Amino acid sequence: MLVLTLALVACVTPNSIPRVFAQATPKVHRKVLVMFDPEYPSILKNGHFEGQVRLEATVLPNGSVAKVDVKGGNPMLAQCGVQAVMKWKYVPGPDKTVEDVVFSFNASK
Repeated sequence: MLVLTLALVACVTPNSIPRVFAQATPKVHRKVLVMFDPEYPSILKNGHFEGQVRLEATVLPNGSVAKVDVKGGNPMLAQCGVQAVMKWKYVPGPDKTVEDVVFSFNASK
């Protein structure tokens, strides 16, 4: 009886349970039809305020940008990026989407 119990326990260990893995579907990015570069105010450029700004744009089905959220970067430069992306126009789509936008501000350019 002990052997039967041990055999049963061995069959129900976590390694014997089949695993199901979810496959991540790649995110489809909407194409930008109208794009504006962010203004880089001379006071920030001369002060060597540099770096990347990461934003998320909420795009409505008609392609217009409803809102932009700052996900990282210098707040002063991020505001410049937000103002630019709010003017963008994307290809219309069936649903509202969230699009990633990254700007790099470099004072030496």
